[in-house]
Amino acid sequence: MKKYTDFNYNDITQQYELCDELLRINRDKEAALGRRLRVCVETFGCQQNEADSERILGWAIRCGYEKCSSIEEADLIVYNTCAVREHAELRALSKTGQLKHLKEKNPELLIGLWGCMVAQEHRKNTIKFSYPYVDFVAGTNMLHRFPEILFDVVTNKRRRYYVDTEDYSIVEGSAVERDSNFRAWVSVMYGCNNFCTYCVVPYVRGRERSRSPKAILDEVRELAEKGYKEITLLGQNVNSYGKSLPEDERISFAELLEKICEIPGDFLVRFMTSHPKDASDELIEVMARNPKIARHFHLPMQSGSSEVLKAMNRHYDRERYFEVARKIKAAMPDITLTTDIIVGFPGETDEQFEDTISAIKEVEFDSIYAFIFSPRNGTPAAEMDDPITKEEKSARFSRLLEIESEVNANLGKRLVGREMRILVDSHPEEDGTSTGRNSGNKIIRFNTDKDYYGEYINVRVTSSEGASVYAEII
Repeated sequence: MKKYTDFNYNDITQQYELCDELLRINRDKEAALGRRLRVCVETFGCQQNEADSERILGWAIRCGYEKCSSIEEADLIVYNTCAVREHAELRALSKTGQLKHLKEKNPELLIGLWGCMVAQEHRKNTIKFSYPYVDFVAGTNMLHRFPEILFDVVTNKRRRYYVDTEDYSIVEGSAVERDSNFRAWVSVMYGCNNFCTYCVVPYVRGRERSRSPKAILDEVRELAEKGYKEITLLGQNVNSYGKSLPEDERISFAELLEKICEIPGDFLVRFMTSHPKDASDELIEVMARNPKIARHFHLPMQSGSSEVLKAMNRHYDRERYFEVARKIKAAMPDITLTTDIIVGFPGETDEQFEDTISAIKEVEFDSIYAFIFSPRNGTPAAEMDDPITKEEKSARFSRLLEIESEVNANLGKRLVGREMRILVDSHPEEDGTSTGRNSGNKIIRFNTDKDYYGEYINVRVTSSEGASVYAEII
């Protein structure tokens, strides 16, 4: 084996060599303990973090650990953190604080913090001085170097911080342990170039980098051959896919979707997230003519006010958003349109908030992921004057949820009598109730005396109540 200092950090084969070294070390530990070593990986945040956690877990298993779901049973704990909202950060820090007593009981326990939160300088310093029992900290760009980081900590018995490098190379071939055997995440790109004034993502995940079409197609093909029924393509702005690729392999996201649809197999393709400024006619046309692409479009609006959108640096106005939404619905009348909305952006007036309410009613979103504005350290919005009180923001938030419920109730009634195919994602409860999702990603509830978990079935919608939709098996 080569010396650790001779390693090329981006050589994935050498990372696997370190896995083999760690496997030998861990087998010796297990012989002394008389049991297997276990790893617990917990995820905070978005689907991209979930996809990253599958690779962290994959690496850990390759290094000899056995997966477990309890931190009390684990010998290695990794929290994969989020920085999009303060609540997610505080929750991760709170749970990290609770690990202190576990470290005191078991000094050999290894604790790692990964992801977006720790890529922020002020959080790194907080962890360094307030959480001395954390053994390693690593940013989002270190995923392919997990074996190296763990090897360093295990063999040199020292705390390590891997968040200073600017290297955001894409290195293929990381180990992966999928959380499901019928649903899968596939990252098509990383990072973001948009610099919305409220968002920390470009600072913690770097600029846009697209994976090669071949790497993506190979991964999807492998999943299809294994029988995966739903594959979700991930990117901070999938509509920008391909722009960072070399000219000789550059394709658009719409072209990538077409190529994926040509892969044999009975599977559905989803994607998120799309930026309205880059949602092209080509993408809408490709979706409309390919039944393998789910009838669900997540199109974050953030605000229905053109003035607020400008302050957010979103690069579209209210009318442009409406134009894109109308095109999507015209091309696919059965589409499910969902969105993100920030309530109480700094300086948002009552009139501007009413613009958001009227937009919700006009577009008729099937689901809204709404959040009260959360200032992120280092972003322009965090420095903006914000005269709106917490009470005002909470009142606006409650009103938005009321309007969303009214819209959802009306949309649910329109589904009554329709037949649809759903992918069952729960085991039956004691009363026989089970759930699945249709192509539009809407949750459908039905009764059954058979376990269809992970299978496609056909149902007919019988009723709806609020946001809940009920069906019977055909």
